[in-house]
Amino acid sequence: MTAVTPDYLPFHPDPKTPGFRPPAGAVDAHCHVFGPAAEFPFAPERKYTPVDASKDQLFALRDHLGLSRNVIVQATCHGRDNSALIDALRASDGRARGVAVVGPDIGDDELDEMHAAGVRGVRFNFLKRLVDDTPHEVFERIAARVARLGWHIVVYFEAEELETIAPLIARLPGIVVVDHMGRPDVSQPVDGPEFARFRDFMAAQPDLWVKVSCPERLTLAGPPYDDVVPFARRLVQDFPDRVLWGTDWPHPNMKSHMPDDGLLVDQIPRIAPTEELRRKLLIDNPMRLYWPEEVA
Repeated sequence: MTAVTPDYLPFHPDPKTPGFRPPAGAVDAHCHVFGPAAEFPFAPERKYTPVDASKDQLFALRDHLGLSRNVIVQATCHGRDNSALIDALRASDGRARGVAVVGPDIGDDELDEMHAAGVRGVRFNFLKRLVDDTPHEVFERIAARVARLGWHIVVYFEAEELETIAPLIARLPGIVVVDHMGRPDVSQPVDGPEFARFRDFMAAQPDLWVKVSCPERLTLAGPPYDDVVPFARRLVQDFPDRVLWGTDWPHPNMKSHMPDDGLLVDQIPRIAPTEELRRKLLIDNPMRLYWPEEVA
């Protein structure tokens, strides 16, 4: 048996049925699968060991929340072994797409196989508590390798790292998606200089998208995340055609509390207050990015 990290919080065992009913076709554009470790062992270099969170549990949650599709993002606990991700994509009957983690030396045949399974992007993680430092030129080499497939890039960083990472993001080809709003400091004003820098960067980069996800990671006040809502709502209103939403299930490495995924769904009308904004956030944008063949 693989020992779970001692202070690791398991995902919510019984999330509420959301009061908000998502529109038909809604996409959870950021979630994960972990293991099961007995079938898909975790990476030796991992910084944490989670509880198992299988594809069957993820798909059951999707149905319980009234969602239709998933975008499954490779997490650091599995490193560059995308086997659990690929297995989930193949079992989804086309209702899931994936974001993988790969190295610059990956072969074209393996990339083609991943594309056939449903992978549509790669993730670059800059959080030092989760990954070791990687030279920026390595990320650029990976981006060049996957560009022929039309894949996009997902980047995960802390707000204070934006100045350092911005030049790299600007050099990357195609669409780049920022995880979790760039992790703003929600103790600062939504109209303050820090968040303005991020919004200005978004405005200057027409191929830059953002996920308005993870209020549970950003909040200082706790549920129902009133301190995070204004930040997410501002991004949805300013960039309605470049925003995505996701649960982040099973919420790895949460320390303060484990969120109720039903409550997270109930945040959607608070951050996207009109039907048109909700449709773009939940359907139009993720479909355009992950299922473009169906949109066409």
